Parts: sequence; C-alpha cells; structure tokens
Amino acid sequence: MNKQEMEQLFMSKYEPSGAELRVFNAPGRVNLIGEHIDYNGGYVFPAALEFGTSLAIRKRQDGKVFFASTNLPFTTEMALEELGREKTGEWTDYPIGVAVELKKMGIPLTSGYDLLFHGEIPNGSGLSSSASLEVVTAFALLSMEGKEMDKVEIARLSQRVENQYVGVNSGIMDQFAVANGAQNHAILLMCDTLEYKLVPFRTGEYKLVISNTKKRRGLVDSKYNERRSECDAALEMLQKRVPELNYLAHLKPEQLEQWKGDFDNEVLYKRARHVVEENARVLQSVEALSGDDLKAFGELMNASHDSLRDLYEVSCLELDVMVEEARKIEGTLGARMTGAGFGGCTVSLVHEASVDRFVAEVGKAYQERTRLEGEFYVCGVGDGVHEMKGEK
Repeated sequence: MNKQEMEQLFMSKYEPSGAELRVFNAPGRVNLIGEHIDYNGGYVFPAALEFGTSLAIRKRQDGKVFFASTNLPFTTEMALEELGREKTGEWTDYPIGVAVELKKMGIPLTSGYDLLFHGEIPNGSGLSSSASLEVVTAFALLSMEGKEMDKVEIARLSQRVENQYVGVNSGIMDQFAVANGAQNHAILLMCDTLEYKLVPFRTGEYKLVISNTKKRRGLVDSKYNERRSECDAALEMLQKRVPELNYLAHLKPEQLEQWKGDFDNEVLYKRARHVVEENARVLQSVEALSGDDLKAFGELMNASHDSLRDLYEVSCLELDVMVEEARKIEGTLGARMTGAGFGGCTVSLVHEASVDRFVAEVGKAYQERTRLEGEFYVCGVGDGVHEMKGEK
C-alpha cells in the first residue's frame, strides 16, 4: 500500500478537512532464528519485512479520536478523556493502549485525531501484526504531537502496551525489530540489555519464502505464558547452582549438561535445553552469514525447528507439515517455524530458481495433508517504522 493509495482510502472514509494528512508505516517482522529467546535474555535475529501496517492520520478540533481499519469492520470513537477507561477486546485496544501509555509518560494527546489503519500482515500469522500496529501508532502520534522519541524507547513503550494494557506477556523482540529494522539487514539483538547491531543479510540467489499455515494462533489463549512459567521455574532451579544467573540464555550448553542431573522434571530440562542451544545457534548464524555461508545457516534453521518441535513443544501438525514439505524441495537450504508457534508461519531459504516449484508443490502437499490452503510470500528485508513521504 503506497502513500497515495492510503490517502485515497482515508478520504473515502472520513469527511473533508483542512487539516494536514500524514501517512506512516511500520513493517511486520520475521525472526530468522532464535525463537522463544527474547524473554529468556538471549540473542535473537529478526528482520523487518517489506510489508506491514500503514496509518493515515490527521488532527481534529473537537477532542474526539476516531479509529477505523480497512481490514476489520469494528470502528470506535471516543473523547480524549475516555481513552483507556475500558477495554473492548477488539483490535482498537492496541492503538488506544499506545495513547494511554503516552499519557503515563507525560505525553498526553493535545488534539483529537482521525486514524485509518491498513494491515498487510495476516492476523495470527506470527509476523507481528500487533507489534506493527503498536509501533506505527506510537511513532505517528509522537510525530503529530511534535515530540521526538528514540526508536528503542518506542519499542519499549509498545511492549508495555502489549504486556500491561492488552495483557499478552510478550518479549521485546517484535516491537524492537519493527521499530529499528533496516533494509537488507537483520538485527542481532541481546534482549536483556537491548544492545544490537545490524548484520548484512546477503542472500544472493536465495529468497526468503514465508509460508502461512492459515492455522490461527492467539497468544493470550495459547501455551505461550505456560512456557514462560516453565522457563522461570527452570531458572529458579539453576540459580541454586549459579546464584548470579539472571536468565536461562546466559547459561552455556556445557554448563546445562553438567547440571542435567539436578532436574527432577524432564519437561523443565527440555525447555532449558532449547533456550541454551537456540541462543548458541543465533551466534553461529551470525558467523555463518558474515562468511556468506548460506548452507550452514540453512542447517541451523533446520536444527532450530527440530528443537522447537521436540524440546520446547510449541510447533503443531500444520507447522511440521509445512516444514517437512519445504525440505523436500531441491533448492531449499533450511525451513523452520517462526513466531511463538501453535500455528502461524514458517520461513524458508529457497533458491530463486526453485521458488515457483516450492510454492506449487509445498502448497499442494500441504493442502492434501491438512485440508488447509496455505499462503506464500516471497519477500525481502525492509526498513523499520517511518513516515511515508512522496512514496508512490
């Protein structure tokens, strides 16, 4: 969706006004490797996508805020002083939560607004539609209010909205990647300190293919929070050995193996093992990509999925089928689930000469085995949140 198209959609929705209309965009994100590591204090390796959430916005003079979307029928309007008084359970809780959090930070809205959102990220796909919605709202409202905020702080703000207002106990990775992404780069992010660096993602003749299982997964209702609790319990147990250990991901694989016998709960050991080994895979991936060794990176992707399936147990039939079929295609270097799991998407690294065959054959086999029709996106890595200026 380009700027001109967003402006046209906005004008078809709202009455004419002399106020300036501005358009902003925040991408979706795909995590290349490092799943369920963000809240365990380790490294993740996400990248911003070339598609995401656009927001057309202008000021109003009557102190009211109107929320509408091109994707979903629910709309709402409320006075500034009513923002955040009660949640609706609708998509508007995300942008309203942003306004509430800004007010807490001493940046209350000084004007009413008309907002129109357009999302290109399938809801529940695991590509961070909620983080994209939060970040684009925060960036746009700050810009409209004439306030500046570092994009790392915008990511923190958006995470608080997700955790405290919406009620999803998510880590920082999604919002961070959406806010700070850069074209043709992935982000090596240390989640406990938010130290990060941009790593060139040179895929040459290979393309990222994101495969949507169309199996919806709702984070609030999934076992996401259960996994966090299991990790907390494993950490508490290990702190008896290492009192200074603050996060599971700070443990080395050989240390975990050394203390394997201390676990009286096999499930907690499996969760901890995934975290420790996945964190190591992230660093190995950066090393592989720095040397343009895509084959090694693909092997790490495969190992990541197998661990998420067998040790962390957040995969599902649909994700496993999509990965199995992807790995059958000549030209696929690696395939893994991405996102929190229990549905959503997989990401594969596929030679450009095999992409058409990949989409056709994986799609056919997936539908035959699951009775669901998948969707496929061949995409590149894009920029983080920004204002769309003169983009046609």
